[in-house]
Amino acid sequence: MDWGRAKNVLIYAFLLLNLVLGYQLWNDLEEQADSNLDYTSLEGSTQMIMDDKGIKVLAKIPNETPELPKISYRFVDGRQGGKITELPEPVDSKLIWTPKELQNALKSSLPDIANYSYDEVAGSEGMFVLHPLVEGQWPLFNIDLVLYYSNQKIISYMREDIEISSVSDEKEQRVLSASKALGNLIENYLPEGSVVKEIQLGYYGQVFDSDAHLPVTPAWRFMLESGKEYYVQGISGDVISPNTEKSKE
Repeated sequence: MDWGRAKNVLIYAFLLLNLVLGYQLWNDLEEQADSNLDYTSLEGSTQMIMDDKGIKVLAKIPNETPELPKISYRFVDGRQGGKITELPEPVDSKLIWTPKELQNALKSSLPDIANYSYDEVAGSEGMFVLHPLVEGQWPLFNIDLVLYYSNQKIISYMREDIEISSVSDEKEQRVLSASKALGNLIENYLPEGSVVKEIQLGYYGQVFDSDAHLPVTPAWRFMLESGKEYYVQGISGDVISPNTEKSKE
């Protein structure tokens, strides 16, 4: 046996192994950094309460605090809730969509699909959920476009057409930061063991069966792993939990 050559092979094998392990360690650390909450955005007292209550946050805390107006909307044809329309041609579906893929798949059947935002966490078995966009960017959470699928085909949809208007006498106001809204939830509202899996800024307001314009305001939505959701109004800081239909101020 050529021991010199065998020694070189072993050295190269160990170097390669170290490179692979080093890359894996770097990749794991990067993923951990991406998935961990930036606790520096929360007050120390909030972090302590979070630890005491066993609350976890798996979502990144957004840092934007844009100036947004209050708006209103009305149902174009009155509230029709529950009217399902069959698609002319079933569309191939899959379990996970990117917004662009969803738009491309449905633009022939729903030409205005680009005006809606795909809500990955709000869907359930047999249905995808989207929301109309305010100013092309912020989802109006309490209005849904529901896509129904079966046997890997999107076969029908349900939506209520609305008309969005700005409130002319209201000035744009800077929204409350997501970290402050989350801190309030952690300290006062979230039950022990809660896991926050999604944080998103949009618009939210009560839905009434009315032909009048209904006011909505900017709001942070916090989705829990349990399926419960909380909305923190972006201007007043009031907290709403639609699951219990209770507003907490």
